[in-house]
Order: sequence, then structure tokens, then C-alpha cells
Amino acid sequence: MKKKQGFTLAEVLITLAIIGIVAAITLPSLLVNVNEKAWDAQKKALHARLAQAIGQMNALSGYGTYTEDSSGNATADTAAESFILDALSKVYKINNVCGLDKLSSCGIPSKITTLDAVSEINFPTKMKELNEKLLNGLHYTGEGGDVADTKAAAFETVNGESIAVFYNPLCGSDTTANHYVQNKMCVNFVYDLNGEEGPNQVGKDVGFITAFYNKNPVVVAPAPYSTNYTSTVPQYTENAGTVDAHTVCKTMGEDLRLPDRDELASIFINAPLVNLSENSNFYWSGSVISPGTSGAGWGQHFRYGTRNHSTRSAPNSVQCIKR
Repeated sequence: MKKKQGFTLAEVLITLAIIGIVAAITLPSLLVNVNEKAWDAQKKALHARLAQAIGQMNALSGYGTYTEDSSGNATADTAAESFILDALSKVYKINNVCGLDKLSSCGIPSKITTLDAVSEINFPTKMKELNEKLLNGLHYTGEGGDVADTKAAAFETVNGESIAVFYNPLCGSDTTANHYVQNKMCVNFVYDLNGEEGPNQVGKDVGFITAFYNKNPVVVAPAPYSTNYTSTVPQYTENAGTVDAHTVCKTMGEDLRLPDRDELASIFINAPLVNLSENSNFYWSGSVISPGTSGAGWGQHFRYGTRNHSTRSAPNSVQCIKR
């Protein structure tokens, strides 16, 4: 009768080496997937909490003091800090508040990586640094007036998120007419879910939430897809098999869709963080004024900030967002 033999030491060592190699290859990607799912859940919860808090406020404009001299330099600026202390903290639990010179004390990183992972940029500290097109001189019309070049302030949440606040105390209300979105933005939050701990990249642990309109505010938290569609297409077409803005997003990914007009405006407000191309005059949103190919849909100008409704058959670019 043959004696049953076990594995030799060499065979065991070879097997362990193979397991180690496979683990070294697959474990990092598994950890990334776990982290991204956790971040996505945390982002949605943060958006829900901030939207609920802002919905409880009587108004979003007018907090703090902001004055400029004849040269346009701020001589007084307590706007963002006052918004946090006098408004947000009344309806939202906050652990710590930091002024511009102490943003790092609230966990705000000094640099962040853009959505496309191509560029590392300084974390913006003023409204103009967030996006210089917010103060490009073309938007001084309608209710709300100018956009104040206020300095950023920050706070920490009880859940450990670090959030920088860019506040415009002059923001106005919504309109269905063509307009600039700059002075419709009341407050923009740029957050880092885990403070200064990495990767500090937009689309991963870094994102943004924007509140528009002093009256009946709308709070959006779009998650832009890292690749935008550079060819121009109509917003909608009734011709079967013809590519339009909606089918572009479906083709790029089943979990993608067109942003609505406020989500697209939020992406414009934070365009340097997304590193979005200005290859086209307009990007399509999914919002419409009237249906049908001959109807009108909303588009967002990423060079000047205008939001127009134009014929849905007009060709414009597409930036999809995650559902």
C-alpha cells in the first residue's frame, strides 16, 4: 500500500509566493473600489444634510460685511465667516470654524488634484481664485448685482469632513429668462471628506456642493465624469439612431446622465477643479423650456457664465455626471 505524500516545502513556498503576487496585484484595486464606494455614500449623506440645513434658513444673502474701495480692493470682509457662524451653525452642527489664515486648522489641504488627475492646483482662498470668471465683469445685471470677491472660511463637521465656504452675500433669485449664473450663486462648498489625508483629488475625497438663489434655494452636488464629450451634438433628436446629448451619456456609461441646469451651473462655478475644456460656447443640460426637437433647452456657457435656452436641435458639447 502506497503511503500518501504531502506537499514538499518547495511546493508550499511556491504556492505562497503566487498567492502573494496575486494579492499584491489585486488588493490595491480592491481597496480603491472600497474607498470610492465609501466616499460616494459619504458625499450623498453630506449633500442631504447641507440641503436640509439650507432649506431651514430664512435667507441666504446679506450675512457679514463686504465693502470695497475705489480700486476694488476689499476694505472689510467678514462675509464667509459670518455666514458660517450667524446662519449655518444655527441649523447645522459644526465642530470648528477657521478663517482664511487658518484653513489648514480645519483640515483644508494646501493643494488638490483636479478631476482628470492631470493637474495639482493650489486650494482656492477667494472667490476669484475659485473661478476668475465669477468676476469677469459681464454679469452685472438683474437682481443680486455683483459677485463679491470674498475670502474663504472653513469649518469641520462632526463626521470629520473639512469644508471650505465661498460666500456671495449679494446673490439673487431664480429667473426663467437668459441670464448669468454668477450672481445666482449664494454659497459654494468645496469639501474634503478626510481632511488633509490623501488622495486630495476631485472626484475621490474632494468635491463641491453649490446653493443657488436667495429665495427658494436649490442645493446641488454634481459628480462630473472625468471625460467630457468634445464633439457637439443636439440636446435631443427624434431621428432613430442619431446621436444626441442624452444618448452620449448613456453610451459613455450606464451610470451617467446629463446634469440639470443648476448642476451644470455648479460645474461652471467649480470649472478649474474639474479642469473642464472651453472647447465649445455651450454645454447642454438636461433641463428644457419646451419639449420636442424644435423646442428649447438650457445650455451653460463655460467661458462667460451665461445660461441660455436655445433650440434643442442646436449642436453643443456634453459633460455627463454620475447618477
